Amino acid sequence: MLNNISLYDCIVVRSKVKIDKAVIDRAEKLKCIARSGAGMDAIDVEYAQSKGIKCLNSPEGNRDAVGEHTLGLLLTLFNKINFADSQVRQGLWQREENRGIEIKGKTIGIIGYGNMGQAFAKRLSGFDCKVIAYDKYKHGFSDNFATECSLEEIFTYSDVLSLHVPLTEDTFHLVCSGFINNFAKPFYLLNTSRGKVVSLHDLVEAMQNGKIKGCGLDVSETENYNQQIIADSKLQADVDTLYKMKNTVFTPHVAGWTVESYYKLADYLADKIIATLE
Repeated sequence: MLNNISLYDCIVVRSKVKIDKAVIDRAEKLKCIARSGAGMDAIDVEYAQSKGIKCLNSPEGNRDAVGEHTLGLLLTLFNKINFADSQVRQGLWQREENRGIEIKGKTIGIIGYGNMGQAFAKRLSGFDCKVIAYDKYKHGFSDNFATECSLEEIFTYSDVLSLHVPLTEDTFHLVCSGFINNFAKPFYLLNTSRGKVVSLHDLVEAMQNGKIKGCGLDVSETENYNQQIIADSKLQADVDTLYKMKNTVFTPHVAGWTVESYYKLADYLADKIIATLE
């Protein structure tokens, strides 16, 4: 497809196709680049826009899936579901060892209150917890599901931190040792955004010293742009350490990957493409 990109008015891509400056320079007729999904990190959006090419995505299509999956990670962590399941399969019936904790009464901090952050907050509404949200680029967004707050309030009050931000220069290794040490109390970390938002090395250190009590990760720093795990000798020891910890839950970048989202992503994107090309 990319070899003939000069013929097209619009291209639709998934996460495994990289649209960089070299590709865009060959796109003489291109009016829009449409990404079926939310993340735009495989597309040079700034350069495309400088060439008058509109960049579209469809986060509305998988926000419900991400909201539900993030809640699933939290429930799994709090109730040790994955660990208990593995024990039962081995014939072990350890009830006290698998005593859980409740979401009720906890403060859930959300960073990034777009489609995904809002969807997660909405699904927390029946759990009698407090939900606070910080978004660097939005203001006045308090609603029935979350209260807008400052980053300092996230640090002060959060029992759980959930990340719902794109991967940009601002968010690369957003969660690092300095960031983690700003929290007033130990917390649980959920990441269903992009792996490189969290420094794996600093996460491991924080898990070992108790600053982070547990983590649920749908993404990894060792994941490349097309969402495949790659070997990284610098990080492998950290990955291996995390895999051995009991207070961790992992999924392979499938938070937004449901039967329903497959169709909804296309529906939302089609409407945007039609509106752009009309």
